[in-house]
Amino acid sequence: MRIVLSGGGTGGHIYPAVAVARQLEAEESGSAFLYIGGKRGLESRLVPQENLPFKAIDITGFRRKLSMDNVKTVMRFLRGVKASKEMLREFKPDVVIGTGGYVCGPVVYAASRLGIPTLIHEQNAIPGLTNKFLSRYADTVAVSFEGTESAFPSGKNVIYTGNPRATTVTAASPKRGYASLGIPDGSTVVLVVGGSGGAKAINRAMIEMTPFVGKGNGVHYVYVTGESYFEETRKALRQKLGGEPSWLHILPYVHNMPEVLACTSLIVNRAGASFLAEITALGIPSVLIPSPNVTNNHQEANARQLEREGAAVVLLEKDLTGQALHEAIQQIIGSESLRSSMAESSRRLGKRDSAALVVSELRRLVAKRKK
Repeated sequence: MRIVLSGGGTGGHIYPAVAVARQLEAEESGSAFLYIGGKRGLESRLVPQENLPFKAIDITGFRRKLSMDNVKTVMRFLRGVKASKEMLREFKPDVVIGTGGYVCGPVVYAASRLGIPTLIHEQNAIPGLTNKFLSRYADTVAVSFEGTESAFPSGKNVIYTGNPRATTVTAASPKRGYASLGIPDGSTVVLVVGGSGGAKAINRAMIEMTPFVGKGNGVHYVYVTGESYFEETRKALRQKLGGEPSWLHILPYVHNMPEVLACTSLIVNRAGASFLAEITALGIPSVLIPSPNVTNNHQEANARQLEREGAAVVLLEKDLTGQALHEAIQQIIGSESLRSSMAESSRRLGKRDSAALVVSELRRLVAKRKK
């Protein structure tokens, strides 16, 4: 199968597309790929690292208030559609998939105008502007959260697949996770992470929380600060504790996140859709601190989905303090029955075969076109 992938801006849009590519590679060794992303997006750096052929178009997103910049965006969109058509005609894909972010707008739209089968994937509980726009043109809309199909009333075919990123983590080795952290196998690990770039509010709460932790009580805290916050956060933590105790592991970034997640007992993190797909695939209980600085407050909507099912505790950033975070963690980590119950609820929400479901739908679209 020949497939064009598109999506960008954040890892939450990029990694699901990569997961679909890896699934298709595993099922069909002769598959060919082209990833079309933005010139300035994170995908321009991440996708080549995944050894996927990459081409770029120049595109920006719409501003939510009236602005002359939106006129420029419309012009870039039209030029992006033209450039995408040229790339599609040259590559001749069997199918095109968009995983969100404004860059996939012109790509998926161009494919639909050329009669190429298209699928868009929505990671969040509240759809983004681009996917809302594309839903009337795409052959299939795939959603990550069961029950959110109604968010796409214009969709021709809306299905629940989960998030393909979930499939990526299921084969991860907890033993390698422990080894990479220098923590003994079988230890209780609390992972605190504020996203790939870190989160200042979570960093601050972690610094405030350390006096409450005491000597760790046999629990290892792995704290991922984000590279830009690492030195100042580590310095502040060392000053609070008079050094760096053996139960505290301060890292700027985790490059083997699936393996680290595989050995995690409880996670404190934001509520980005791809991260939630990963932790539910592994059945990890969570304390979720949704970012308030995202479109339509979609991270809180994501987090509430897990909270309703008993898989997570939601702590809003406006209520976030060191003491509140410590209490939320201790409530879960201090009760084996509660942690077990939350883990089971998390596991029930996981869609471990998500990437295979998406690939199956892509095959169906290709077969339908050939009839």
